[in-house]
Amino acid sequence: MFRHEHNPSLVYGAYRLLDLTYHNTVRSVRKGHRDAVFAILSSILQTLVMVAAFYLFMSVIGLRQMAIRGDYVLYIMSGVFVFMVHIKAMSSVVSSEGPTAAMMQHLPMSPTISIWSSAFSALYTQIIAMAAILVGYHLLWHPLVVHQPVGAFAMLLLAWLSGVAIGTVLLAAKPWVPQPVGVAQQIYSRFNMFASGKMFVANALPAKMIAIFSWNPLFHIIDQGRGYIFINYNPLKSSLTYPIVVTAILLIIGLICESQTRKHVSLSWTAGK
Repeated sequence: MFRHEHNPSLVYGAYRLLDLTYHNTVRSVRKGHRDAVFAILSSILQTLVMVAAFYLFMSVIGLRQMAIRGDYVLYIMSGVFVFMVHIKAMSSVVSSEGPTAAMMQHLPMSPTISIWSSAFSALYTQIIAMAAILVGYHLLWHPLVVHQPVGAFAMLLLAWLSGVAIGTVLLAAKPWVPQPVGVAQQIYSRFNMFASGKMFVANALPAKMIAIFSWNPLFHIIDQGRGYIFINYNPLKSSLTYPIVVTAILLIIGLICESQTRKHVSLSWTAGK
């Protein structure tokens, strides 16, 4: 009959939110694999395969001469790592649990926590995989030298956040048009294999080619990241402001649309699936 109303402080609420996000992030990492180690090993293998494929492809078609003067393998990895973090973040957010999922019946779980937990799980696995590859390359193949590692890592985080922003927009539209969203996700992922510009040096491209890539925030992030990685490269045809502004706009739009979708979504939408 008597119930004590407990109003937690702002600090306690923030701690509870971070704690719940942490545990759900661990759950997201293990969701596709029985052990987190297998998830990391899978990410390492996928990244290594892509690095090897682009190394052979660029060597065969003669694009190696267009690379930045310096470590050629590091040049390839600088594009592949950023691309993988971006695409994995977007895919993880799109596949995160929505408001009709069974887990949402357990308070204080919410779709917002699910989104960020999925995003952090993708970032965690990709950073561990990237670190393992770089350490192995440094010890077994060639000494690794990065001109400004802090700036390079900041570009990696920006690529991750832009992937989260795009994934949030697609997630908000997913309950309304699930099949077109799935097609759009696949098209965006495949198209960015080329449109991200990770195979090219932006400074060496003519103006007509720059117009093809300049709409893509990932193109600017990769080129700016190479400016931090290589001491003898100064990005002149890309902007750091553009991907930051686009990411912020898409993230705000995605969160607003997701909040509105959450208010109208119904269990009957997923009853036949």
